[in-house]
Amino acid sequence: MEATASAKYLRGSAQKARLVVDMIRGKDVNQALAILRFTKKRAAANIEKCMRSAIANANEIAEKANISIDPDDLWVRTAFVDRGPTKNRRRVRPAPQGRAYREQRHFCHVTISLSNDERPSTDGKKPEAGAKVAKPAENKRRKRGGAVAAPRAKRATPKAAEAAEVAAEKPATRKASKKKAKSDEATSEE
Repeated sequence: MEATASAKYLRGSAQKARLVVDMIRGKDVNQALAILRFTKKRAAANIEKCMRSAIANANEIAEKANISIDPDDLWVRTAFVDRGPTKNRRRVRPAPQGRAYREQRHFCHVTISLSNDERPSTDGKKPEAGAKVAKPAENKRRKRGGAVAAPRAKRATPKAAEAAEVAAEKPATRKASKKKAKSDEATSEE
C-alpha cells in the first residue's frame, strides 16, 4: 500500500529543501521523523508536517480498505521537491556601483510517498526478472563535467606506451647526455 502527501507553496528555495529531503529518502518513518526533528534547516519543519500528513493519509487509506497497518512498518518510498513560483517583491537591495537588485521570494512544492511494501534489496542479490538493474558508473571519480571537473587522465595507447619506453631509454636533455657520457668515461678509466 502506498500513501502520498504534498505540501505546496512552502517558503524557501527548492535547492535548500532538497538538502533536507535527500536525508530522509529510503529511511523508516520513525528514523526520518527523528532526522527532520533535529535538522537545523528551516525547511525541515515544513517537511516534517508533510511527512506526518503522509502517515495520516496511510492510516486513512488503510481504514477505508478495512486493513490494519502498523505505522512503524512504513518507509519513505519517494520524496522530491519541485520549484514553485518566484515572487518579485517590491523591495530592492543595494548593489555595487549604484545599482539595485530586486528581491525575489522563492517557493517550493514537497511531495512525500510512503509505502509498507518490501524494500528492494541492496545486498547484492540478483533482482527479479522484470526489475531494471542500475549499472554502476564506469568511472566514479568523474561526477561533474565542464570547467569544474578535474583533468582527465589520457588512456595509454600501444603507440604511446612504446614511445614512453623509447623516451625512458634515451636521455631527455643535452645536459643529461653529457653527464652520462662523463660518468661512462670515468668508469672506463678506472
